[in-house]
Amino acid sequence: MSLLDDVNEPADLDRLTRDQLGLLASEIREFLVEAVCRRGGHLGPNLGVVELTLALHRVFRSPHDRIVFDTGHQAYVHKLLTGRRERFGGLRGRGGLSGYPRRAESPHDLVENSHASTALSYAEGLARAYALDGVGRTVVAVIGDGALTGGLAWEALNNLATSPGRVVVVLNDNGRSYAPTVGGLAAHLGRRQGDDDGPGLFEALGLDYLGPVDGHDVAQVEAALHAARTADRSVVVHCVTRKGYGHPPSEADEADRLHAVGVVDPRTGQPTSAPGRTWTDALSDELVAIGADHPDLVAVSAAMLGPTGLAAFGARYPDRTVDVGIAEQHAVTSAAGLALGGKHPVVAVYATFLNRAVDQVLLDVALHRLPVTLVLDRAGITGPDGPSHHGMWDLALLGAVPGLRVAAPRDEATLREELREAVADQDGPTVLRFPKARVGDEIPALYRTGGIDVLRTAAAAPVLLVAVGAMAAPALHAADLLAEAGVECTVVDPRWVRPVNPALTAFAADHALVVTVEDGIRDGGVGSAVALALADAAVGAPVRALGLPTAFIPHGERAGLLAEHGLDPPGICAAVLHEVSTLPADLDLRMRARTQTPLSPLPG
Repeated sequence: MSLLDDVNEPADLDRLTRDQLGLLASEIREFLVEAVCRRGGHLGPNLGVVELTLALHRVFRSPHDRIVFDTGHQAYVHKLLTGRRERFGGLRGRGGLSGYPRRAESPHDLVENSHASTALSYAEGLARAYALDGVGRTVVAVIGDGALTGGLAWEALNNLATSPGRVVVVLNDNGRSYAPTVGGLAAHLGRRQGDDDGPGLFEALGLDYLGPVDGHDVAQVEAALHAARTADRSVVVHCVTRKGYGHPPSEADEADRLHAVGVVDPRTGQPTSAPGRTWTDALSDELVAIGADHPDLVAVSAAMLGPTGLAAFGARYPDRTVDVGIAEQHAVTSAAGLALGGKHPVVAVYATFLNRAVDQVLLDVALHRLPVTLVLDRAGITGPDGPSHHGMWDLALLGAVPGLRVAAPRDEATLREELREAVADQDGPTVLRFPKARVGDEIPALYRTGGIDVLRTAAAAPVLLVAVGAMAAPALHAADLLAEAGVECTVVDPRWVRPVNPALTAFAADHALVVTVEDGIRDGGVGSAVALALADAAVGAPVRALGLPTAFIPHGERAGLLAEHGLDPPGICAAVLHEVSTLPADLDLRMRARTQTPLSPLPG
């Protein structure tokens, strides 16, 4: 029987000898490689924190002592040590183990944290509350050096020095977030690993500092944590680790140490099947091509050049590529500065991470009508990363920003076209959004009129289906199902979905029912905006908005989650049939009397 078989809770670690802890660390790595490569998930970050996590659970008594992980993708070992080994078979699947800490899974998970740079603020507030109540519980925040590039972490450090609460800050310094850590902080931490024994940055802020210690030596980490536990103020324990440690394919991966993988061969780290072309791949290729035509274009990343498709542009145009670290707010306002200086910045971030910089989009970019293009990867339902990573809020949030235009391409051809339109726009901010998925087949338009692409039309069609971006393919499939059921539809792609194109009201006026289909939240989304635009234009056709609920949707496969919320072809068809059933009985005759031919192109 393996040692891991006998570890069901942190207290089980107390009886292990030093030699047994080393064997257990090896078993944990073997387990993680097999489990994560079989299901997909975050591999490199967790291989790097095995000994560190063992030490944490031997020194502190979770859940009495509170351990907060930043970011939560380095918590797989924590999950193993707190009784969840058997659930790794369903890792990141619907109803299975989350890839991040999750309160519903275990009392050992306090914060459902998967956005970087937040743990220190959680910890400071929690420790302050315990100090006010005289509660003797230690608060530990585990943060990677990459997450310290975010401004929120420094706001928390500034307050920790004077807070009545005490926090043990465990700094997991592996020199990386996805890619190598950038900026002055990385240089400072590098000096601390050398011969620099003088006062450092953390001491200057009023914090104690211990280290650096070898994060792969359980005894060293334990000794430092014991000292930190008895300190009379907040202390930073600097642990030096290697991302992907102990797995040769991870350690050899220069891009990101196999940070996050799909289903791969555990021996090689290579995909077990040929991956299809993704929206990110399409963006990457087109941005490089546009860079040759637009010498003013500057690409900006928040520590994710590779995942957002900017790496190829960076390789071709290194002087015009900026990685600001995990600092979305700075990325957007820095882009505003670039625009003020005569450049056209393209800021590529995950849609969920732009939520952190909405104020900067609103008041630093849009207020000044600056030509900044935001590229939102992973928009809509992302799938296995769960509620904090679904990019479902952007259409609603950005719809409230004056002068900002949002494009939602339906295929690779329209992505290329709309990206070029965005980069050519010098009148204000633009946004391009697309999902985490394969890009799919091209969907040609029958014709374009008033800036709107008509994808399907029929004489006297009572229903207008307005498809937002990648929802065009399921909407067209749904239209086929509806035709089989005796209900014809016109299907259009507005291309630029916010604000609502006035030409869309002309289409709506020739239909008895308008149904919008989007993979964002319904509340304040494109459908809501279309309904308001039709009301303002005195168009009487009712609008049914199909989209996601205003809720935190759990992790699972993207296709399954969309189907669960009625955004697959059968779901769209069923919703339209229900709405049609509520329309007047003589609708078909009135529609036929109005027109016997398909809609003709509008001027412009």
